[in-house]
Amino acid sequence: MSTINDENRYRLLKLLEENPQISQRQLAKEMGISLGKVNYCLKALIEKGIIKAKRFKKSHNKKAYTYLLTHKGIDDKARITLRFLKQKQTEHELLLRELEELRNEVSQMMLSRERRE
Repeated sequence: MSTINDENRYRLLKLLEENPQISQRQLAKEMGISLGKVNYCLKALIEKGIIKAKRFKKSHNKKAYTYLLTHKGIDDKARITLRFLKQKQTEHELLLRELEELRNEVSQMMLSRERRE
């Protein structure tokens, strides 16, 4: 599923795990992506055996599904979660360095300003 990044894949699997009966429309809204992309991603996850979809038996809406993570899906979510965590930690470290550089730059500017006055 190369068309969806780790963050979106993580969020999709997390949302499905939290609410297996969530609609594709709700998924699209929660994730901020198109309904078509959600449908495409769900089909790809089903084909890869990451999730399985079951129709509601007693639903008035015959298009309603329950999406369940398979054992393979649970393993996949764990891998994606770990990769996503590492990515966010790296981003956090880079942001901390950038903030420190900005603080130093502001301090130098203030010192320079004080010397001119």
